[in-house]
Amino acid sequence: MSSKPILGFIGVGVMGMGMCRNLAQKSGCTVLAADLNADNLRALAGDGVIASSVQQIAETARIVFLSLPAIQHVEAVCNGPDGLVANARALQTIVDMSTSDVERTRQLAASLGAAGIDLVDAPVARSRAAANNGTLLITVGASESQFAAVKPYLDCMGSDVLHCGPTGAGQVVKILNNMVLLNTVHTLAEAFAMADKSGVSKDLLAHALGLGSAASFALNLTGANYLAKDVFPEKMFSTAYALKDLKLALELSSTVQLDNAITALTAQQLQKSIDAGFADHYYPVMYRVIADTKAAP
Repeated sequence: MSSKPILGFIGVGVMGMGMCRNLAQKSGCTVLAADLNADNLRALAGDGVIASSVQQIAETARIVFLSLPAIQHVEAVCNGPDGLVANARALQTIVDMSTSDVERTRQLAASLGAAGIDLVDAPVARSRAAANNGTLLITVGASESQFAAVKPYLDCMGSDVLHCGPTGAGQVVKILNNMVLLNTVHTLAEAFAMADKSGVSKDLLAHALGLGSAASFALNLTGANYLAKDVFPEKMFSTAYALKDLKLALELSSTVQLDNAITALTAQQLQKSIDAGFADHYYPVMYRVIADTKAAP
C-alpha cells in the first residue's frame, strides 16, 4: 500500500478545477473531489480524480483543500452538520485556498484546532490560465511545520508558494494583492474611457502605456485584450467577486485603523457596474459604466 496520503479537494469550479487536476496529476496521491456541479466532477474523471462527497472526504482524506467563493462557504463546509469536522476520521489538515476574511479565518483556525485539525490559509492569485497551468501565486499563513507539511502539494498547483507568516497572513497578502490590482484596473478603465472620448485609439493607448512607466501586469492582462476591445466575458473573475474581495480589503483597513479612500472609490464603481447588470462579467467591465458616466451632461 502506498504511503502517500489520500487528499481531498472541495470546490472544482473556475479556479479549483485546474488546481485539482494539477494536484492529481503531480502529487502521486489519490485525490477525492466534491462539488455542487456534477459536470465539474465528471470533467476531472479522466485525470484520475474520484468524485466523492464532503462526508466521504472527511472520513478518508488526510489533507483537504478548499476552493470556495467566500468565508461563509468555508465555515459551512468545515462546521456544518454534514461538514468536515462532524465526519472527520482521517482528516488532519484543511487548506483554505479561497480568498477569505482574515479575522474569521483566524477564528476558524482556533475552533478547528480545538477539534485537533489544522487550518492553513493558502489563497491563490493570478488567472484561470495559471490555475490550469499550475503557475499560481499561493500566499500561505501557517506555522513553519504546517507550511512544510503542505508545501509539496501546493507546489503542484503554484509556481510561487510564499510562506507569509502565521494563520491569516496568507489572506492579508492576497487581499492586498487584489486591492492593488483592482484599483489599478479602475484607473486603467478611466484612462481608456478618456482616450476614447478624446479621439485616441484604445489599441494605441494599450501599446503606449506598455512602453512607458505605466506598464504593469494589470495592463498586460486587461489592456489590449479587454479594455481596448470593450469585451468582458462571463465565467472569468467577475464584478461580484471583485467587489467581495475589495470589501475584505476595506474590512482589513478598518481593523488596522487606516483610511483607504482609493479602494472605497473602486468598490463604489464596482457596485455601479453590478447595478448596471454586469455582476457576472469580467470586472474591467466597469469601463462601460465609466464611459457612460463621462458621456452624461
